[in-house]
Amino acid sequence: MDLQSPNQHDETPESPTTDTPITPASEVTPAEEQPVPAASNEMTAAEELHVPSAADEDVPSAGEEEGEGEEEDSASDSTSPSGIKRGTLVDGTITKTTPTQVMVDLGNGVEGVITARELDRLDRSTIDALEPGKPLLVYVLRSSNEDGLPVLSINRAKEEQDWRDAEKYAESKEVYEGRVAGYNKGGLIVRFGRLRGFIPASQISPEREHRSGGESPDQRWGAMLNEAILVKVVEVNRSRNRLILSERAASREAREKQKEKLISSLKVGDMRTGKVISLTDFGAFVDLGGADGLIHLTELSWKHVNHPRELLNVGDEVEVKVISIDPERKRIGLSRKSLEKDPWDEVTRVYKENQLVQGKITKLTRFGAFASLVDNAEIEGLIHVSELADYRVDHPRDVVAVGDVLTLRVVKVDTERRRLGLSLKRVDSAKYMDSDWSID
Repeated sequence: MDLQSPNQHDETPESPTTDTPITPASEVTPAEEQPVPAASNEMTAAEELHVPSAADEDVPSAGEEEGEGEEEDSASDSTSPSGIKRGTLVDGTITKTTPTQVMVDLGNGVEGVITARELDRLDRSTIDALEPGKPLLVYVLRSSNEDGLPVLSINRAKEEQDWRDAEKYAESKEVYEGRVAGYNKGGLIVRFGRLRGFIPASQISPEREHRSGGESPDQRWGAMLNEAILVKVVEVNRSRNRLILSERAASREAREKQKEKLISSLKVGDMRTGKVISLTDFGAFVDLGGADGLIHLTELSWKHVNHPRELLNVGDEVEVKVISIDPERKRIGLSRKSLEKDPWDEVTRVYKENQLVQGKITKLTRFGAFASLVDNAEIEGLIHVSELADYRVDHPRDVVAVGDVLTLRVVKVDTERRRLGLSLKRVDSAKYMDSDWSID
């Protein structure tokens, strides 16, 4: 269909009796597609936030400013004789279209008009969809014009619906998924339908805040444009044209949903790459991209580890294997050592009972001393307290100290239970003299 603007005509059509195609007077980029103003020299003072707080009056306007659209009645409660009230949303039906106006049946024999001024602001796809017989949601700008007809707006209807949707989100505390559409030095702007929601810097999630390095808004927020973002509506103020969002409020709930989704997709035996987010005495927590898993201290390495910091740092990227999943408790067990070669595969081949080895004392307990093999530090054996000396020993520290390197005798190899028994008192025993000479 060829579209023409009423302002481009040299003469007015003669009393059209048939429906005529509509067109805007000037081609404009659809409001939905126009980029939200970012921090620039052209930014208005209202958008240059100096304090990242939802209470700041300089938060960017959420919807149209006064004067941008068709002018409304100044009366606060203007109602037409037909009962159509200004400021209401009405489901109508298009009855007739011309280049300069669209007539809409509002029910009960009442017909309203969408004027040329409103049509000039519509994008082409909306214009093309305006056909007689089609339903149309409209907003009553004026209860009656000079011809006694209610003046209607499509843009304001869409915006009004968005405001109402925002109020529902605020009441229900439901998480809204949108995209970063712009920014200024105070925070991020997210499209909420046709409205512009604002996330103050104080309401941005810790994860995103961690990424926002730099001095200028471009450095802090520029790379986040068009990224998906989950937020909650925390303030809807129609009178001040403010829509305040919070990613921080949504992040915990969103993370729980992401965790549930990830847990449902994980399987024991899966290999994943994650990032270390915290270290504790009992292990390391790893972010798998929406859910945290725990590498227990015993699953970090085949060798003895006193604390995760001996092997890992926060921020490290690690390869892990999923070894357990608890959907009810939402816990994921991970292993790092499962991806390493099992040193015990070599134990039965290399080490035999009665063999002499070099060991380094790594830990003392009341029941004995642990020692790692000098030539294979990942293998650790136990010198029971009864194997430390020929006399009674109250505590291993009376005989050995952590860090001592000693000659020890292998007295037990249990590969199934991964246990190696060592002895200090049997090293010089005459009982093993013949075997020691044969090995030499």
